[in-house]
Amino acid sequence: MKDKFFTGKNAELTIEGKTYPLPIIEGTEGERAIDIRDLRKDTGYITLDSGYMNTGSCASGITYLEGSQGILNYRGYAIEELAENCSFVEVAYLLLHGYLPTYDELRHFSYLLGRFALIHEDMIHFFDHFPPNAAPMAILSSMVNSLSNFYPEMTENPLEDIDIIATRLISKVRTIAAFTYKKSMGWPLVYPRHDLTYCANFLNMMFDSPVKPYEINPDVVSALNKILILHADHEQNCSTSAVRLVGSARVNLYASISAGISALWGPLHGGANQAVVAMLEDIYASDGDYEKYIKKAKDPNDPFRLVGFGHRVYKSHDPRSRIIKKACDEVLVTLKVSDPLLDIAKELEEVALNDEYFLERGLYPNVDFYSGIIYRAIGIPSNMFTVMFALGRLPGWIAHWKEMWDDPNWRISRPRQVYVGPEHRPFIPMEDRVEEDHEEPDIY
Repeated sequence: MKDKFFTGKNAELTIEGKTYPLPIIEGTEGERAIDIRDLRKDTGYITLDSGYMNTGSCASGITYLEGSQGILNYRGYAIEELAENCSFVEVAYLLLHGYLPTYDELRHFSYLLGRFALIHEDMIHFFDHFPPNAAPMAILSSMVNSLSNFYPEMTENPLEDIDIIATRLISKVRTIAAFTYKKSMGWPLVYPRHDLTYCANFLNMMFDSPVKPYEINPDVVSALNKILILHADHEQNCSTSAVRLVGSARVNLYASISAGISALWGPLHGGANQAVVAMLEDIYASDGDYEKYIKKAKDPNDPFRLVGFGHRVYKSHDPRSRIIKKACDEVLVTLKVSDPLLDIAKELEEVALNDEYFLERGLYPNVDFYSGIIYRAIGIPSNMFTVMFALGRLPGWIAHWKEMWDDPNWRISRPRQVYVGPEHRPFIPMEDRVEEDHEEPDIY
């Protein structure tokens, strides 16, 4: 990496009167980094960067994200063009291979998705041993981890046929997700069909019933395709970093993805769209007085924050929000949904798009705000929202795991730390110990 992207320039770091050159690296979109991989070896120092907000953990060719301008590209393609023109399966292929598939390549990839759609019948019995109200993400993480026992051949040479390992996982996770919902409701399982597309198949497994056959609506299928595309990858976020970190120990793909699912489960990461619906329910319970909550959000002394507005990375519009807002509007019109929570959501959206307070701070409705509304409109319960996020993010996780496995600069992830605990102290035998006041160390 140093030879290919080294700019020929160095930054300089002076420590105790001695100056050290640090190579400056520039990516293909102009993003620059100071290469500190030899810092500790050369200087004896490390850097301290809580949350890794200023630390690049790898060089990646998968996703480019530029927050100040609201840019998101997969493999060089703008997210707007992909969402408008591609299916989720096409985008999954793109992320895995680095290029858009031909007709024959897509047909073969889709064939594999259909071939691997079923899960082993023994796995179905696993569902019976989870508590009735088990969290769907806990079930998903456990089931994915167990796949390595059913398909151990995938751990021997995982990159020998990436299409097989990827389609096996992408297809089976879809089935596991739908079965998780059916089991939680106590309803009979609906098995996948070979005559349906990826998203239509998922919706049919979720909602078809012996007493009321599910009618597949093309507008709902289109909206679901868009949501999954928009969630397919997002650079080195918490869950993707977890996949890479766990995978760096050379564990199998299933265990790495299970770790990503667990990370995504966090309410500060994948739980945002579920939190949006919870917030709307709270407002509805307060007689629908959304204006009161707008005032609370503007009050600097009130800890309340509107969920689903603004983004940690995007400082202008989240490019995904424009796409999903359009899909959301189309779905609500098509389904003619009457839902007081959706009415409150529209009121909040109208305020945020026109109120100077929100505009000045870049607090636009984001992808989580709209995705939760769409999911609710098509009948997906809020406890399944994060599972839907995982379903979309899966191709990105696999692509990052593959990229890490292929990386000639691969190293097992092993962050350092700055120790702030007690200095060395002598051991005291039990009979000589007295009760003391203990102070927690200052962590900064």
